Amino acid sequence: MTVISIRDLPEPDAVIFDLDGTLVDSVETRIRAWLQTFGEIGIATSRDELVPLIGLDGKRLAREVTALRGQPIDDERSEVIDKRCGEIYEGLNSDPRPLPGVRRLFDTIDARGLRAAIATSSRKEQVKTSVDALGLAREPTIVDASHVEHAKPEPDLLLRAAEELGVDSSRAWYIGDSTWDMVASVAAAMIPLAVTAGSVVTREALEGAGAAIVVQTLDEIADALMLPAGA
Repeated sequence: MTVISIRDLPEPDAVIFDLDGTLVDSVETRIRAWLQTFGEIGIATSRDELVPLIGLDGKRLAREVTALRGQPIDDERSEVIDKRCGEIYEGLNSDPRPLPGVRRLFDTIDARGLRAAIATSSRKEQVKTSVDALGLAREPTIVDASHVEHAKPEPDLLLRAAEELGVDSSRAWYIGDSTWDMVASVAAAMIPLAVTAGSVVTREALEGAGAAIVVQTLDEIADALMLPAGA
């Protein structure tokens, strides 16, 4: 099937979201936190090097960067680095801004009787500030890195979210902003939708990673879901 618009997609039973860069405009804050973290441990890196890695499991990101410097680390060390990055990020992420269309899309999902969840590679302690900033009528189901052994790009987070919502993964849309979101969605047999408003990667990269549809803002998805079936 050739997909030309959101309305060409099979209607979902649930919509599952990434958090950073998808619902909150926090990716640059995340990059700043990683730059500071690696600076503390004497590992040279750059924004350009980090951009394509954002969205990965933080422990894997730490291993990727240190390996590029010829300083491979074990799981214990990657856990320490990821935890420290989380602490720095939480300090920097003092006033996160919701991205356009967030509340409208969640309201539309509720009005349609669909289920919703957030599946994020972030550590549990990093999630609350950003979710609170969304100003949602009720807190959605949240699956974070503490719930699974392997975060994105593995599909475990997304599959866990679908399980908690009681839906088959093939009946869910996954909305994200990174290539790793798209890879995880494909691996989970979900329908991958990409949004670029808070992303730091290109439309072409998102499409290349498997995105069925790429939109600029979440309002476009809300518009499609508000239309009656068959419209």
